[in-house]
Amino acid sequence: MSVDFRKLRSFVKIVDTGSVSRAAAILRTAQPALSQQIASLEAHFKHKLLIRSNVGITPTEAGLILYRHAQLMLKQIDQAQIDINQAAASVAGRVSIGLATYSTSSSLSLPLLREMRVRHPQIVVHINDSFGQILSELIMTGKMDMALIYASDPIKGTTLQPLFKEEMFLVSPPGENLPGAAGEALAVGALAQMPLLLPSKNHLLRRLIDDALARARAAPAVLSEIESVPALSAAVLDGLGSTILPASVVTATSSFAGAQVRALTRPVIDATVSLCVSDHLPLSEPALAARAVLLEIVAHMTATHHPGIRPV
Repeated sequence: MSVDFRKLRSFVKIVDTGSVSRAAAILRTAQPALSQQIASLEAHFKHKLLIRSNVGITPTEAGLILYRHAQLMLKQIDQAQIDINQAAASVAGRVSIGLATYSTSSSLSLPLLREMRVRHPQIVVHINDSFGQILSELIMTGKMDMALIYASDPIKGTTLQPLFKEEMFLVSPPGENLPGAAGEALAVGALAQMPLLLPSKNHLLRRLIDDALARARAAPAVLSEIESVPALSAAVLDGLGSTILPASVVTATSSFAGAQVRALTRPVIDATVSLCVSDHLPLSEPALAARAVLLEIVAHMTATHHPGIRPV
């Protein structure tokens, strides 16, 4: 037989109330279950612990000894829980989080910073969405704690947790004469010879776009490769060409205000966004706290309506 804190708590409550029925009501436990717990304790200590009579229940000498020790142990375990909760509430340190460029993940930075400030004000959050760095390599080398990246296939040295898929949309200058009715999905084949402003060929998004254009047998007219959201939005609004991005990037970026946004089809261009962490370096307490908050925000986002976003 084993002794656990639940049985000790039940024993102390029976002694305090002098009644199994009253203790059962307070603990919201069936009386037979409480009696069974007391029998288990008596079997373990090999002594009778309680005396039952018409006036109630009183502890034996052995029961009084156990009662005193049990009170001390229960106070210690309650204090341990309080200390643990306080420690969790005051986690301090630094966490670095990478967000894939030209993706919905970049629009999560503000809600993440807000929630971290409320829940973990002692944690300094470093956000990185640099175009010049490969986030998965920073994860592998321990220079970054975690990242939201475009990836679904395994990457050596990391663990990937797919979170959601996001669909790409055509983003065009205001007033641009596009095929079909306004708001109507546009076939990728219709982009043939359309002036396009795209990320460089090193970006996964560009590879997905090139693959979709090839499948649609459409020859792209890439005017420029831009790896800057402000520069890209300025070029689109100036009428230099169209681009292909997740809808959330456009709606979350004020500099894209006024641009036309059209869904793409035949084929649909989509990408999996995954949480990337090291497979050999453990996360620190601040990083674990930040990951929990980030996953909550992503879960809320995928549960509500966001154009082009769907759970994996």
